[in-house]
Amino acid sequence: MKKVRKAVFPVAGMGTRFLPATKASPKEMLPIVDKPLIQFAVEEAVAAGITDMVFVTGRSKRSIEDHFDKAYELESELEARGKHELLEFVRDMIPKSINCIYIRQAEALGLGHAVLCAKPVIGDEPFAVLLADDLLDGEVPVMKQMTDTYDYYRCSVLGVQDVPRADTGSYGIVDARRVADRLEQVNAIVEKPRPEDAPSTLAVVGRYILTPRIFHHLESIKPGAGGEIQLTDGIASLLSEEQVLAYRYAGTRYDCGSKLGYLQATVVFGQRHHEVGPAFDAYLKSLGN
Repeated sequence: MKKVRKAVFPVAGMGTRFLPATKASPKEMLPIVDKPLIQFAVEEAVAAGITDMVFVTGRSKRSIEDHFDKAYELESELEARGKHELLEFVRDMIPKSINCIYIRQAEALGLGHAVLCAKPVIGDEPFAVLLADDLLDGEVPVMKQMTDTYDYYRCSVLGVQDVPRADTGSYGIVDARRVADRLEQVNAIVEKPRPEDAPSTLAVVGRYILTPRIFHHLESIKPGAGGEIQLTDGIASLLSEEQVLAYRYAGTRYDCGSKLGYLQATVVFGQRHHEVGPAFDAYLKSLGN
């Protein structure tokens, strides 16, 4: 009865939709006010009791490693200047009990391939997958909602939400039947179907809990959409031998892989920011006048 203690963060993508900002810096390091997207994802995993953070990286991703590493020069400078509040913030950014592990994805062969790269670290344990450009804002962190669901049902769980039918071509779409409040049993899953072919409008949105059996299926499937090894295809194959559940999480999703979603998240988190929130909110209201 193993608990979910490991999380995979596929961060090897190029981030072309945010060029030129992402030419030399990973899209996962784009800040929402003063916190990068990847830190939001890691904090969500920490809140779910996950202790091992496995980053599947690529070229030009060194800044992610640096972000979660100890910064001796910065800490010394902050201490010398008496900026103790900032110093504590930098030192306590993530709990000291958290392990950060980095694996290089040599070729960009798809999300399924990125997850497969983590197999040597994951072993025979259940694990989470979090896509940092999906910023999920829930009163109870979404991954905590999902690990609680996993602890009860002991099978793979996909985070899902309804999307407009016109947008199904941007998601993995599930065909599912309701089994409980917010929970559905997945009968099939299709990667980026055309609206007329989509089995539903229930889309997977960047949060997964998977059993280790997924690795067998990712190793066995052929490249799918875009010539890549698709995680969706691996899950579709997994359905032949294991139950998979779709969980309608409680919270709001900001698609920070798009410019509009990124701006929306910046506004919402800016308004609630402890330092600048009230002034920023007043500024936005002044624009309406």
